[in-house]
Amino acid sequence: MARYRGPKAKIARRFNEPIFGPSKALQKKSYPPGQHGRGRRRKESEYAVQLKEKQKAKYTYGVLEKQFANLFDKASRKSGITGEILLQLLESRLDNTVFRLGIAPTRRAARQLVLHKHIVVNGSIVNIPSFALKPGDIIAVRERSKSLEAITDSLATHAAKRYPWLEWDGSEMVGKLVNMPQRDEIPENINEQLIVELYSK
Repeated sequence: MARYRGPKAKIARRFNEPIFGPSKALQKKSYPPGQHGRGRRRKESEYAVQLKEKQKAKYTYGVLEKQFANLFDKASRKSGITGEILLQLLESRLDNTVFRLGIAPTRRAARQLVLHKHIVVNGSIVNIPSFALKPGDIIAVRERSKSLEAITDSLATHAAKRYPWLEWDGSEMVGKLVNMPQRDEIPENINEQLIVELYSK
């Protein structure tokens, strides 16, 4: 299945943000990658700034170009603020929700768990990372996967991190998407308006 397999530290340094989780490279080298990274001072064009924001969102949520364009098209056809709806669609992906619930330490790890059939939605195994969840959907760890070390370690580490649009029962390893998140609840540092402007050209 297609996904980004390139260097992670280089991408994090390009955007100066820990896109794939905490990065030592970002702390040591807080300037863009490449031989001109340190001395890069030229002013970016409006298009470059908008494109950079879209690329940041794509890498953050682990979505490829065509998938991202399809999500934007879907968001633009719904009534409401397009940028906010786009982020809600990205947040309600199954792999992202597994990550937010603390079942996996990163979105990449969450994607792996979904692909390997460790996650059930409303009682049925779902192995599609991009599966779109709806408010009221129940997300749980498959019964025979509850003792998996990767899952128990992640839950122990990320137990305190909770989000207002999600419910989690640690004893049963069951979560629920209560509602779609509001923009001010989503912690990602993404300026969605720039993405809307880019696609509106």
